[in-house]
Amino acid sequence: MNLDTHLGNNIWCCYLGEHVKHIGTNQPPPQRPAIQRNGERHAVAFPARLTWKDQRGAARFASVVARNVSDFGVYVECHSIVSIPLYRLVQLQLEREAKESEALPDALKQGRVLSAVYRVSAPTPAGRPQGLALRLMVDPKRRPAHAEGERATA
Repeated sequence: MNLDTHLGNNIWCCYLGEHVKHIGTNQPPPQRPAIQRNGERHAVAFPARLTWKDQRGAARFASVVARNVSDFGVYVECHSIVSIPLYRLVQLQLEREAKESEALPDALKQGRVLSAVYRVSAPTPAGRPQGLALRLMVDPKRRPAHAEGERATA
């Protein structure tokens, strides 16, 4: 019994008397668009401090190094292993000498910034420390609305 019958570009399959039409294409899959970011990333090496509360409500802290900053995110490396689950809210505060850098977004120059952990990278045997990607909980900059020539009046 032949279950597959090829007719041109269409493939007909028989299964318990039902016909299913499969349409094949010779086109390659669509290309993924390039990663579009809302702001520039800057490679830095600034000491910082993370503070958060664990599941029991106890205050925890860790000394970290900020390695990559943008207007809405920071990647930090922890030299000691910390147990912070995904989506935990943490406070990020850069040390004083780092706050004068031009590469920092305004939110990080102000002091403590509420952030959410959205990626945790485990340390590697090759010596790369544990990393945390943080999303800064700041209001996005409002883009100016396009001015219209005439406004409707009621």
